Amino acid sequence: MRLRPTGNLLRPYSLDNVCWRCSQQFNYARLPVRRAFAHTAAPVAPKQQSRLKTGYFLSNKLLPRIQDGTSPKYFAASTVSDDVGTTATTNAPTTNHASHASQDLPHRRRQAARRKSAVENSTNISNTSASATADENPLPQDASSTLTTASTKHPTNSLRRQMSLLLSLSKPRLTVLIVLTAMTPYALYPVPAFLSPSIGLDTPSLSPLTLTFLTTGTALCSASANALNMLYESAWDAKMSRTRNRPIVRGLLSERKALIFAILAAFAGVSGLYFGVNPTVAFLGAANIALYAGVYTPLKRVSWLNTWVGGIVGGIPPLMGWAAAAGESATGDGSFRELLFTSDAIGGWLFAALLFAWQFPHFMALSWPIREEYKAAGHKMLCWINPARNARVALRYSLLFFPLSVALCAVGVTEWSFAVTSLPVNYWLAREAVRFWQHEGSKGSARGLFWASVWLLPVIMVLALVQKKGMWGRVWRSIVGEPDLEDEDDEDWIADEAEGETEVAGGTAQTAVPLIGSK
Repeated sequence: MRLRPTGNLLRPYSLDNVCWRCSQQFNYARLPVRRAFAHTAAPVAPKQQSRLKTGYFLSNKLLPRIQDGTSPKYFAASTVSDDVGTTATTNAPTTNHASHASQDLPHRRRQAARRKSAVENSTNISNTSASATADENPLPQDASSTLTTASTKHPTNSLRRQMSLLLSLSKPRLTVLIVLTAMTPYALYPVPAFLSPSIGLDTPSLSPLTLTFLTTGTALCSASANALNMLYESAWDAKMSRTRNRPIVRGLLSERKALIFAILAAFAGVSGLYFGVNPTVAFLGAANIALYAGVYTPLKRVSWLNTWVGGIVGGIPPLMGWAAAAGESATGDGSFRELLFTSDAIGGWLFAALLFAWQFPHFMALSWPIREEYKAAGHKMLCWINPARNARVALRYSLLFFPLSVALCAVGVTEWSFAVTSLPVNYWLAREAVRFWQHEGSKGSARGLFWASVWLLPVIMVLALVQKKGMWGRVWRSIVGEPDLEDEDDEDWIADEAEGETEVAGGTAQTAVPLIGSK
């Protein structure tokens, strides 16, 4: 039995019918002034002891708190309780406070700053590359850079590594293209009948031996010119993404070795063309080396007219091939004038004009995605000096392929069917050039024109070779056994000439012998 005091002593009279424990709880809730005489059911949490603020130390105050993007005010407002049982009052578990305290250390903040900077840089690079891919789609890496990267997989002094470096020094893709542009006019030269070595010429007409000397000498001359170009531009190649991986720039090949290679390649190439083909072709090969390495390469730092000089360099190899074939059927001294400045040499000049015109849509589209790199390197190019004119030049020379294709048929180099079969590829180039002119290189037009120019040149050369003037007629007559009318006309002409010479000789003999009985 519990005793309860009277209401007027410890509680109000309205609570006379309430037990002692309940009255004490009621009085604690309703009458805070009487808390000194009451006992609460729940213990009051002890006063928390706060730690020093992290900004108290000078080193922590100066270093930025960028571990998790938390403001320094966070550390001033939040406190960590020493008692594990009272962590509920901070609304966070004890492990979170420990992690914040550990992450706020100076070396942790520096590591976090480096990680954050690396993530931001990678994000910016990926965004930049994605936008560039969407807009301009940078062109593939050149063969010289690819060979240079492949050469690093071999030992330093191995033969395979040195050969790869020398091959990359010669720009193999460009060299192969130059050789093909020299071979095609050589094969398309309109020889009336295949000549025999017994006629008295130094080399057989259109023989594999002459073709071997032509291709090898042209390749060596091209390699020498390209090596001299890399040797001269090594300091500026390091500033461009497409050329910074070249062997001289990376230091994988010394400048002395590059110079020796260029000199030996030039000497071997010009000598092969002189003794294996003719002096005119050798002169053209030497002139191309001097023009490319001595005029075009330095002019890139001076004027945007260097592109036109580069076009002349590209037009010389077709003349070399044509002069090599013309020298086999030359009846005179085989001089420069006889091989290239007669009515029979019009075909060679048309091929030279075709290669000259091809340089502009190809290079204007190639230079557009890296125009800022050309500008940073100090090369004077139309792609960044005058983008509108750059597009107009590409369009203007792309349209020249239509009349040049018809002219090759008109002079008797190809059949008239070539003018029809070349229309689709010429139209493709013209259409991409129009897009390039309209958008001035943006919206993927530069990439489209570049690939159209890359495919146009081999397609045009193959179509011309397949449709050489009179080739299929000779093939058909050789199959069915019909006589070759051209050969018969030549034989009749030779027979008539021989009869005429015999008659003249007989008349001269009759005049010289005196009549019998005359005095």
